[in-house]
Amino acid sequence: MKKIIAILVLSLISNIISAQDLYDINSIQTIEIVFAQSNWDALLDAEKAGDNNYTEATSVTINGTLFNQVGVKYKGNSSYNSNQTKNPFHIELDTYIDQNYQGITDLKLSNVIFDPSFVRETVAYDIVRTYMHAPQSNYANVYVNGTLIGLYTNVESISKKFVNNHFGSSDNAFFSCSPPDGAGPQSNNLPNLAYLGTNSASYDDAYEIKSDDETDPTVAEEDWDELIELTNILNNDIATIETVLDVDRAIWMLAFDNVLVNLDSYIGQFKQNYYLYKDDNGRFNPVVWDLNMSFGTFGMTGASGGGPGPGGNLNSTTQKAQMDHLLHDTDTNFPLMSKLLAVPRYKKMYLAHYKTILTEQITNSNYLTLANDYQNIIDASVQADANKFYTYAQFVGNINTDYGLGMNTASGLTNLMNARGNYLETLSDFTVTQPTISNVTPSNSSPEIGTTISITTDVVNTNTDAVFLGYRNDQHEPFTKVLMYDDGNHNDNGANDGVYGIDLSITEEYTQYYIYAENNNIGAFSPARAEHEFYSIHAIYVTIPVGDLVINELMASNATTAVDQDGEYDDWVELYNNSSQTVSLDNLYLSDDPTDLLAWQFPSGITIAPNEYLIVWCDKDDEQVGLHADLKFSSGGESAILSYADGTIIEDITFGEQTEDMGYARNPNGTGDFVIQEPTFGFNNESLSVNDYEFEDRLKFYPNPTTGIFNIENSRANIEFVTIHNVQGQLLFQQGFQNENHVELNLLSYPKGVYIVSVNKNTVLKVIRN
Repeated sequence: MKKIIAILVLSLISNIISAQDLYDINSIQTIEIVFAQSNWDALLDAEKAGDNNYTEATSVTINGTLFNQVGVKYKGNSSYNSNQTKNPFHIELDTYIDQNYQGITDLKLSNVIFDPSFVRETVAYDIVRTYMHAPQSNYANVYVNGTLIGLYTNVESISKKFVNNHFGSSDNAFFSCSPPDGAGPQSNNLPNLAYLGTNSASYDDAYEIKSDDETDPTVAEEDWDELIELTNILNNDIATIETVLDVDRAIWMLAFDNVLVNLDSYIGQFKQNYYLYKDDNGRFNPVVWDLNMSFGTFGMTGASGGGPGPGGNLNSTTQKAQMDHLLHDTDTNFPLMSKLLAVPRYKKMYLAHYKTILTEQITNSNYLTLANDYQNIIDASVQADANKFYTYAQFVGNINTDYGLGMNTASGLTNLMNARGNYLETLSDFTVTQPTISNVTPSNSSPEIGTTISITTDVVNTNTDAVFLGYRNDQHEPFTKVLMYDDGNHNDNGANDGVYGIDLSITEEYTQYYIYAENNNIGAFSPARAEHEFYSIHAIYVTIPVGDLVINELMASNATTAVDQDGEYDDWVELYNNSSQTVSLDNLYLSDDPTDLLAWQFPSGITIAPNEYLIVWCDKDDEQVGLHADLKFSSGGESAILSYADGTIIEDITFGEQTEDMGYARNPNGTGDFVIQEPTFGFNNESLSVNDYEFEDRLKFYPNPTTGIFNIENSRANIEFVTIHNVQGQLLFQQGFQNENHVELNLLSYPKGVYIVSVNKNTVLKVIRN
């Protein structure tokens, strides 16, 4: 019995460990690598010296979860050395087998070679994540073949998964802005975003393409062209820079690097260690990377005009503490800095963001609180790390004491940052009066979609025409900026009283917004961390009552029944309005998956009249003309669901295996149970009769395709009713007939395309108008 209890306890502990968040800063991860070869280090060195391909590990165990056949390689440039035991690792779980840990496939493990304190990287990432999208980070003890190699920083990979999570897509242009072969003192090809002409060969020594399609020369060249377009606009057309760059995020990055004296970055000699991903809005988004030399360890500014030391090098902690807060603002070798800050508004935004980081992280010593907390977490692991590059005394001492690292100096964190905070807060750019924004108030915090509200705010110490509202309806969209007014005409009380207002149409369920104001010297944001943080309005909307709008029929296996406007036989679903009122499909979603109810949203403005039908093609061709949902039905059976984002479900149909070219339809129409029957695409499901097949056998229709005149004949049966729908399900023509065996239809006025012609409410014809 005791043995059983012990097994259960061990199993419970194992499950708890397995569930551990890979980037939980309060938990040190355990990563165990097993190679079949005893000379694994030599194998990894050989790959690093050659093509840097992965070596297959027999297994990698992460917090008790075992993965077989895993790709492992050494990474890094200056942090790697074949003569050292503790080299940085890149582990790829899915090199050989499709497997992941908590959805994560790539692990980046850094060896803390330039940081006696062990906390520079984790503290810096903690700070930058406050202001922009950036990787998560913590620590991991790494073992190889049972031997502890040491304590590593475990930093989230900036991968396609990362950009999809943060920017809503992963298949656009994506670049690592670090020279693929590494940067050094003699490097000339650096990712400084200078415009070098239209030939991508001029750029590929400075940037590394990470896009999905990098193996496709044609598409890869298109991605290079997009990067080149960014450099061209940045250098030659700064007025349109916001069409190709998230400027606010770029300014946060530049301010962060400067405040923390993070010079192994864009603002240092090598102008590197950031990524660029182009989102679906056409804007490149910068993401910082490799922060192990932040807090002043690297001192090479690359300043073309010189500096405190040769080549602009900062050789002492005092020089680093007094580094120019506008470093490179006029240096053409750093166009992201010099071109942006040459625009007065962007410079004021930069100063506002800079001051926010300074006051929230440095002058209030938050950086030191984080550093002490993290050192407490890892203290025992640092002591156990026999391969660390510094002594335990230096680990403890580097919080306050400087240590020489060969060509670099790891400044004591407090020595550097206390002096830097004291220096910066006395500069005139930060002692000038800043706009004060308060009482940001929407006139209605829960408005109905389709209504207009006003947003007001009190602002002092601003220019009259320099208060703006930034707003958007989706977290991945750019903010639209509009001027706010103090004229007494925008629900802003009286004119010139310091209360600013603007009217805002509420068109979506969620609206995110912030306020920006500036004077002649500096800007201000509310919230201060905008655009990364913002205020939100959650709107309400009227939902269609259950039963008024129904899924009336669907087809999950369409081989010959009906075609869309491109001549494709796709899945389709038919909606029917049971009510006596026209219903709006605004804010309504269609899904085939109960775990993802918001799979596809109906476009705004779609309505269905009483007792009418609407066809939606379910083909994942949502870029085609008409209603094409981003989903496909399974002929083996699944769900069809209509719902709203607030969780309201108005239809939830579960169907089993379907028969090819047969409809799954309500009978009686609109209200009955579902049955498998002949399809009635866009018509009453009760219109089928026992004579359907006999009628169809004798039916003739010609010419098809037609240039205008179309004939329908049946020599032995009457044609009683004809309708014409377009592929969106909209009724274009209907007419009843008496004792007619031949009907001529004139389609001359119809645009070229595909039309659905129904005869006697049961026979469906596809007609092409040329």
